[in-house]
Amino acid sequence: MTEKNRGWLLAKRPIGIVGREHFEWREEPVPSIGEGEFLVRNRWLSCDPAQRTWMEIDTYIPRLPLGEVMAAGSAGVVVQSKHPDFEVGELVSGAFGWQDYAVSDGSAFGGLVPPLKIPTGVDPPTALSLFGITGLTAYFGLLDVGEPKAGETVVVSGAAGGVGSIVCQIAKVKGCRVIGIVGGARKCRWVREELNADDAIDYKSEDLPIRLGETCPNGIDVFFDNVGGEVLDAALANLAVGARIALCGFVSGYSGIRRTAIGNLYNLILQRGTVRGFLVFDYLDRAMEAIGALAGWAGEGKIKNQIDVVEGLENAPDALRRLFTGENLGKQLVKIADE
Repeated sequence: MTEKNRGWLLAKRPIGIVGREHFEWREEPVPSIGEGEFLVRNRWLSCDPAQRTWMEIDTYIPRLPLGEVMAAGSAGVVVQSKHPDFEVGELVSGAFGWQDYAVSDGSAFGGLVPPLKIPTGVDPPTALSLFGITGLTAYFGLLDVGEPKAGETVVVSGAAGGVGSIVCQIAKVKGCRVIGIVGGARKCRWVREELNADDAIDYKSEDLPIRLGETCPNGIDVFFDNVGGEVLDAALANLAVGARIALCGFVSGYSGIRRTAIGNLYNLILQRGTVRGFLVFDYLDRAMEAIGALAGWAGEGKIKNQIDVVEGLENAPDALRRLFTGENLGKQLVKIADE
């Protein structure tokens, strides 16, 4: 065991895109545990757009206090334990934060998700991506909220991200036409060639409303939205009758730009469309259903779990920033220790 616990504290509330200046590096002794607690050596950290909102405002959890370890999903190994349910050597996932070592009593982060044992045969990166909150969000958001039917057109914004890339592939499994909205030619190629989407639109260089009309001549049946703002407004203008919109995220507004006018809401009336926001935490009692389906599709080669890895705990702020500068491809993780 190393003799110190390195970590990043939340130093100030971000304005604009999150960066290293919002965090403070610290090194302290490895914490000790008491009765009913266990010590985790973190190996992998999850980077998710929602972490940006945790830093600034109250969401489904209270905003993170300044001066505390930056919160994040992570996976690691139990190295000490005085807890009856967690043994030394077990792999676990939980909200252990941006640090080498974390003490837990087994309680749930924000009252939502408690530490979980990673099943035998599942590696930590997969536990934090396809079989974690990312995969579950894609599964329930598309299938329960979007309710796609074979032959329908499904459009996914943020299609090259962790959630969006899995949504695209599930929609293909269900026999849908899939159009991905991404930023950049490289991501367009990847969405077409690796995710087998029927087409991809580069919102940075193409006229999004026009391209949606060209790629969806009969309208959008299901829109899975990770972006909001102008992207959402363009989709609203191109709805099919009975369209369903699943609101998953609002990346366009997470960096402080929240006042985006939506001018095409009236089309929801004309097309008899529905819009529904959701949180994956409402579906956790069905987690094994999703994991079983995702594992089956992955085993059949129908779903690829794309991981984008940044090495080193010292680079965690840069990894989180990548989500908002469009650099990541698939699920963004930080590797902080060898297996």
